[in-house]
Amino acid sequence: MKIASVADVKAHLSSYLKASAAGPVVVTRNGHAVAVLLGVSDDDELERLLLAHSRKLGAILDAADRRIQEGAGLGHDEFWQQVESAGPGREKKGSGKKRRTKG
Repeated sequence: MKIASVADVKAHLSSYLKASAAGPVVVTRNGHAVAVLLGVSDDDELERLLLAHSRKLGAILDAADRRIQEGAGLGHDEFWQQVESAGPGREKKGSGKKRRTKG
């Protein structure tokens, strides 16, 4: 792990991006950590990092946990029965909306 000031990272960004492939680069301002440069090897890794820090996804998961704690969730067996009955490639029932693709 490397530690570098904002000024140094600004002056040598390319070299710090290369260094981030080997490990995190902690960026500091006035001696305090303010950011981290992380190298990513593929799109899947990038997506995992972004989802791990998504406030919206966190809120959705927290709400789901609360519903489960209140007894409103599906049991393990019921969940898998619904998954299996949906079959592969089937859209969620009742949405009434067709999926649009970018293009």
